[in-house]
Amino acid sequence: MEKYITLAQPSEGNYRERGSKFLAFAYPVENETMVKTYLQQLKKKYPDAAHHCYAYIYGYDPIQIKANDDGEPAHSAGTPILNQLKAQQLHNVLVVVVRYFGGVKLGVSGLIQAYKTATIEALEAATLLEKQVEHLFEMQFAYEKMNDIMKVVKQYQLTILTQESDIFACKIALKIPQKYYEEAVSLLSKAAL
Repeated sequence: MEKYITLAQPSEGNYRERGSKFLAFAYPVENETMVKTYLQQLKKKYPDAAHHCYAYIYGYDPIQIKANDDGEPAHSAGTPILNQLKAQQLHNVLVVVVRYFGGVKLGVSGLIQAYKTATIEALEAATLLEKQVEHLFEMQFAYEKMNDIMKVVKQYQLTILTQESDIFACKIALKIPQKYYEEAVSLLSKAAL
């Protein structure tokens, strides 16, 4: 996979069924820290909700996939959310559906339909974005090799995440697109010698 489809920014949707409210929130994410941050924000904003069910797909090699029913019957909430992410072939996305119980039980099939529909609403409101798969690469090198390293960075238009240097040594963290990862890493390694 060289490219993937994700969200340009967070989006929201909602669905009502027999008094229950299902508030759906979709977020672009790249790691577990982002997932936990969004979940904590929603639990703080909606502390009186009955459930905060979610699913996500992010990362590469290995891909991280999770569905969480948060107390709803098994596979009635997280799985329908996850299935929508898969159906739309989305990557690096978290969807959380916050449920306020309306007093009427919906049954497992009703819950599946409600969580699925709320997720669809949030994803339909989203602006989708195609991105290149990128990998993190970190390296250290002698200060006098800085120009050689920067030539490779410029040649491949690499994204510099962090950069530290003093008169003795330098450290750099880069994002390198998968399509030329091996080639760029090889040239960076040679430039550092």
